Amino acid sequence: MSRLLLNCDIGESFGSWTMGLDAEVMPFIDCANIACGFHAGDPSIMRNTVKLALAHNVRIGAHPAYQDLAGFGRRSMAYSPQELQDLLHYQIGALEGICRAQGTRVSYVKPHGAMYNDMMANPAQLRAVIQAVAAYDASLPLMLMATRDNSAVQAIGDEYGLTLWFEAFADRAYDNAGRLVSRQLPGAVHHEADVIVQQALTIAAGKQLVASDGSALVLQANTLCVHGDNASSVAAVQRIREALNQQMPS
Repeated sequence: MSRLLLNCDIGESFGSWTMGLDAEVMPFIDCANIACGFHAGDPSIMRNTVKLALAHNVRIGAHPAYQDLAGFGRRSMAYSPQELQDLLHYQIGALEGICRAQGTRVSYVKPHGAMYNDMMANPAQLRAVIQAVAAYDASLPLMLMATRDNSAVQAIGDEYGLTLWFEAFADRAYDNAGRLVSRQLPGAVHHEADVIVQQALTIAAGKQLVASDGSALVLQANTLCVHGDNASSVAAVQRIREALNQQMPS
């Protein structure tokens, strides 16, 4: 990829319950991480979100999670490596079927919530996720967190012949290892639009961020996660899109 791609977790409504402003954010992103029914989403929401992504020429990614609808997939759960792979195959396959019915396909995978965080903290779980995606379709990139040093994670991806897309966040603070600062700590989430846009441009240019301990941090990222769950965040996404287009025209 020659430029930083904007991605957004999307399609996270369920039944009559609405989550996010999908229609408002979709015109500004490159990649839509569509919930697959285990933490959010349902067949109708998935179908409508795929349709919306196609209307805006946005890449469609599977956004699988632990089977935790009540907890929105944010609670760590104990699964064996095989169970974890079964969860991934089930959810990717579900979205793939809905995509095929609309003449398209899943083009990458990004785990959600606790699954995403747990695999970054546990090499055995990361291996299980990478193996699952490679077994399903080794041409599908896996989106996962960029840190100070991506080499160990990249080595596992290379072992299975899987493309990895490293992801950074414009609205989150980082510690000195390049991990996200816990949401339980003050300053973990940036709320000012100017700060969010500036961090996005800093990451896109490969320049230094300031970690929570004051040290310099450079993240080598392919994609930037943006959020679209309220009107102010949609405005920030639009500003990031415009700024990136000016800095790095496609």
